[in-house]
Amino acid sequence: MDFSKIALPGIGGNEQVLVRAREGFEKVKAASEEMTEALRETYSNNARSATDYGLKVFEISNANAGSALDFFIHLCGSKSASDVFTLSATQTRKAFDTASDQNRELWALTQKLASETGEPIRKHFSKVLHQAG
Repeated sequence: MDFSKIALPGIGGNEQVLVRAREGFEKVKAASEEMTEALRETYSNNARSATDYGLKVFEISNANAGSALDFFIHLCGSKSASDVFTLSATQTRKAFDTASDQNRELWALTQKLASETGEPIRKHFSKVLHQAG
């Protein structure tokens, strides 16, 4: 930006004021560019992590549906009440263990999302503060 063409009342050609104004403008411009880059990285990481999370949810849903269908097929082939009870107890234990594992996987993806979201902002914000100081 060329400040020499702007009439500033009270400054009367004071070069120092123009130099400081230009330096201030450059700092604001650099900070703006850094924060834009931070947001670009953040959105990119969010999109990638959200996709990973969504695919994991689909994978889990598919596995759970398959497990439920297998259980019902075995249940239909049961010959006695004790078979039904044994199959139900086994399925319940298996479902609990599977859900625990699936929740751990989803929690890990959530932590990764949070970490990857915050890191670019922290990195660029620190850089902007360092440049301003």
